[in-house]
Amino acid sequence: MTARALVSRAPLVAFQVALGVALVAKGLVSSGVGTALVTLALFAVWIGGTLLNSWLAARPGVLRFKAFAIPLVFGLTLLAMWEIAVRGYGVSTVILPPPSAIAVRFSHSLPILWEDFVQTVIKGALSGFVIGCVAALVTAVVVDRFDFLRRGLLPVGNFVAALPIIGIAPILVMWFGFDWQSKAAVVVVMVFFPMLVNTVEGLHDTSAMQRDLMRTYAAGYWTTLFKLRLPAAMPFIFNGLKIASTLALIGAIVAEFFGSPVRGMGFRIATSVGLLALDLVWAEIVVAAIAGSAFYGAIALLEKAVTFWHPSQRGHGH
Repeated sequence: MTARALVSRAPLVAFQVALGVALVAKGLVSSGVGTALVTLALFAVWIGGTLLNSWLAARPGVLRFKAFAIPLVFGLTLLAMWEIAVRGYGVSTVILPPPSAIAVRFSHSLPILWEDFVQTVIKGALSGFVIGCVAALVTAVVVDRFDFLRRGLLPVGNFVAALPIIGIAPILVMWFGFDWQSKAAVVVVMVFFPMLVNTVEGLHDTSAMQRDLMRTYAAGYWTTLFKLRLPAAMPFIFNGLKIASTLALIGAIVAEFFGSPVRGMGFRIATSVGLLALDLVWAEIVVAAIAGSAFYGAIALLEKAVTFWHPSQRGHGH
């Protein structure tokens, strides 16, 4: 780390040192040496993680490595502090299990977690995501073709998009049954209108000069659509896909709280909370977080490959 970087970090480190000393003193006065030692350990881990990230940020290197390493160090720091705090302060595992207990439960429950993943993510979220997004793309082209549909359908879409999922999910579960089909229906409703609005806005992103140029080349509506307007709309479409990817997983999990067969992430979370098996609840949360991050990341990578020409993608990875 350079001297300039150390100087720039000095106020932050000084504040953290002062805060740590204050917490240790409070622990010594109120709860004894044990609490003070735990507080000191937490403070040491936090300072260590901060200094390591400062060193990584200051050293020359590829931005991609830093973009991966700095969040990783920060996450490991938080996990270490979580483990120390729960075990050191004697927090009940019913309230908050330590990461080590969650990891043990995760490793011992792989068949259950996989079954729940297939039921919720593959069958419910992914199928609903595909159906909803494809339907939204087709509808957006029709709406773009007939302007009266745009004026009539988009206000209805904004209204439906504002409806709470806890109001929609029970109705769709009653209509489509307790298996994954009802969860996919909830996901379709959740992703359809955000995707529709983004696509319609993207189709109108071309300038009058660009459209006049296409007419100069005697290009018809469909040629202009596929050669000019859809490529120009891709940043908007991928923005809708990324929004829909998060809504899909949330919708599938929440819908399972209102009726589900004896599998699925939402079902497992609800029943495990009743059984006070919070380690299994957190294991399901870990699976959901990994699946959601991978889903979003895959769409972001596809966006980078498709919209490489867009200004938002320039300069990444240098």
